[in-house]
Amino acid sequence: MALSLTSTQRALVTGAGAAAPLGGAFAAGAAQGGPASAATAAGGLPAGPAGSRITVTGTGTVSGTPNQLVLSMGVQTSGSTVSAALQAANRAVRAVTGALTRSGVRGSDIATSGLSIQPDYGPNSAAPAGYGVSESIQVTLRKLAVAGTQISSAVRAGGNATVVDGVSLNLSDSSALLASARARAVADARIRAAQFAKALGRSLGPVVTMSEQAPAEQVPVFASAASGHAGPSPVPVSPGSQQLTVTVTAVFALA
Repeated sequence: MALSLTSTQRALVTGAGAAAPLGGAFAAGAAQGGPASAATAAGGLPAGPAGSRITVTGTGTVSGTPNQLVLSMGVQTSGSTVSAALQAANRAVRAVTGALTRSGVRGSDIATSGLSIQPDYGPNSAAPAGYGVSESIQVTLRKLAVAGTQISSAVRAGGNATVVDGVSLNLSDSSALLASARARAVADARIRAAQFAKALGRSLGPVVTMSEQAPAEQVPVFASAASGHAGPSPVPVSPGSQQLTVTVTAVFALA
C-alpha cells in the first residue's frame, strides 16, 4: 500500500534519522575518553610542563691567614725655603729606604706613592713663613716573622720626620682559596635548588646556566697611625685571618 506524507511529516522523519548516528557517536566517545577526556574537555593542564626552571643563588666562604703586610709610611719636613724642606725630606726618605733594604726588603717592593709641597702661613700673614714637604712610600713586607723588626728599623732611620699612615695584611695568592669558595658556592646552590624542587613536588634536573658575581674585595686590616722614634723592640704583627666569599647564580631545570 502506498504511503503519502505531508511536507511536515517528511521533516520529522529526516530529523530523527540524523539524530540516531549522532547519538551513537557521542556514546562511543564517552566510552573511550573516560576521566582523562573529561579533564581535557574541562581545560586542565598536564602536571610538570616541560621547560620549567628554578633560579637560586649559592654562597661559599673560606678563611685564610694573610702572609704579607703592606706598609704605608713617609716623612714630613719643614724649612724656610722649598729647597731646604725638600732636601730634608729626601734625606729622611733615603734613610728609611736604606734601612728597609738592609733589613731584607727588596727594592722592587718599595714604591714612591706621594709627594706634597705646601707653604706654611703664619697668623695674619699673606706671605709664607716656611714650607712643608711630605713624601710617602708604600712597602710590601713578604715575611711576617720579621716584618715588625723591619718596620721598627725604618721608623728609627727616619727619626722624628717619620710618619706611618697604616698597614694592611693580605693574601699574596688567593687562587686556591677562591677555588674552594667556588666549590662551596656551587654545592650550596645545588642544595637550595633541591630543597625548592622537593617543596614543589618536582625532581631537580641539570644546570642550565651558572654565573659568578665578582668576588668581594679583601678588606684590609689597618693599624693605628704612629710617628716619631720607635723603641728598640720590633712592632708586634698579628696576621689574624681573612675571609673570601664567592656568590653564584644558578638556573636548574625541573624534571
